[in-house]
Amino acid sequence: TPRNITKITHGGVDLKFEREGNVYWVTFDKEVPVGIEDKVSIWYEGHPHEAKNPPWDGGVQWAHDDLGHWFINTSCEGIGASIWWPNKDIGSDEPDHGMNINITVPDDLVDVSNGRLASVDHDAKDKTKTYHWKVVNPINNYGVNANIGNYVNWSEKYHGVGGILDVNYWVLAHQKTEAMRQFKEVPRMLKAFEYWFGKYPFYEDGYKLIAVEYLGMEHQSSVTYGNWFMNGYRGRDLSGTGVGLKWDFIIVHESGHEWFGNNISMRDAADMWIHEGFTAYSETLFTDYWFGNKAGDDYLIGTRKNIRNAAPIIGIYGANRQPNDTDQYYKSASMLHTIRQVINDDAKFRSILQGLNRDFYHQTVTTQQIESYISQKAGIDFSKVFDQYLRGTKIPLLKYSIKGNGVTFWYENVVPGFDIPLEVAVNGKLASIKPKATPTTLTFNDPVTTFLVDRNYYVESALQK
Repeated sequence: TPRNITKITHGGVDLKFEREGNVYWVTFDKEVPVGIEDKVSIWYEGHPHEAKNPPWDGGVQWAHDDLGHWFINTSCEGIGASIWWPNKDIGSDEPDHGMNINITVPDDLVDVSNGRLASVDHDAKDKTKTYHWKVVNPINNYGVNANIGNYVNWSEKYHGVGGILDVNYWVLAHQKTEAMRQFKEVPRMLKAFEYWFGKYPFYEDGYKLIAVEYLGMEHQSSVTYGNWFMNGYRGRDLSGTGVGLKWDFIIVHESGHEWFGNNISMRDAADMWIHEGFTAYSETLFTDYWFGNKAGDDYLIGTRKNIRNAAPIIGIYGANRQPNDTDQYYKSASMLHTIRQVINDDAKFRSILQGLNRDFYHQTVTTQQIESYISQKAGIDFSKVFDQYLRGTKIPLLKYSIKGNGVTFWYENVVPGFDIPLEVAVNGKLASIKPKATPTTLTFNDPVTTFLVDRNYYVESALQK
């Protein structure tokens, strides 16, 4: 439910408005030209929606910290930002020139929001402080946040691809010692992601990591963190391999969204995989960068146990509803890993990831744009790969039979035209094959005793008996 609006003015004139469900319709007193910058003032009130299970079932979370201070956080990706401030709550339309965010709190508390802190006004009579935060880049409505508590702050300068990045950390006063230890992960994250994706997209607004009560969220330039200052996903490894305990999941994953989700944003909620798939794969790329290629592969392949294949990853267009399935994370990441294997050139693959963040810089995009871009830059038509993994629920199956020195193989459970090449080990020796839906036979010098498909492809295999 949106906030209760009591008054709207334009140019000093009261405007008529009416509510229809979750929408307010506003009638202007005169025609407003297209393409101009203008100002509308909105008065609103009421107790904002309380989060039931943030950040998934979001809203405002009212809590107290261990010392008894108020601890208040917002998270609203799924439910929409209009539950706590009036806005055009449509993902395809972002404020082009950022936001001015002004939050008034009791003077013994601090508000931390997006962008840079411009000023703080103290009202001694009311015993309040108003924090004025300024964002200069385009921003998702759900990426705007308020975090109110007994916060303390420290900062550092990160020398990155785009110059000097201001990095700020905000935690509750009693958390500072353990946070200073755990947050050393941030420069490592920035180094890995600027290597793979290009420069951090919001140098003008800086980067903040903010302690919150809930797990965490990718609020733009204001990443929130509730991972209990430990590695893994609150101490668990989502891959089951042990690799995921080498780094802090929330710092890595939620910060990865600065590139995929905040810099490049979906135009329609049905394309949520653009946010979550690339960011889930950023976990593998971070691991690859710091712990080696095998560790990255181990982590990615370990997460496949979480894939359900219950419904297509892409949801219903025009419904403003995100797919309610974790396959947008794990299956999309395995698809990207498969595409990486087919390209078989990490320099080119990295240039594609960097190109996406450069050529769609601060833009909203569609799945079709992403598909076409990757195919064009790779020089390989991946349209059937996207159809297979994003629009269907079947895992490609490579069937094969062995007879003497020969192996016959073919694809099943695939969309028409799906024919990606595979790397295989035949009698322990590497070979490349090009399966199709119809059988192909290859003959080798020696009798074939073993035939194994490279585990990095998200393809199952089975011997035809």
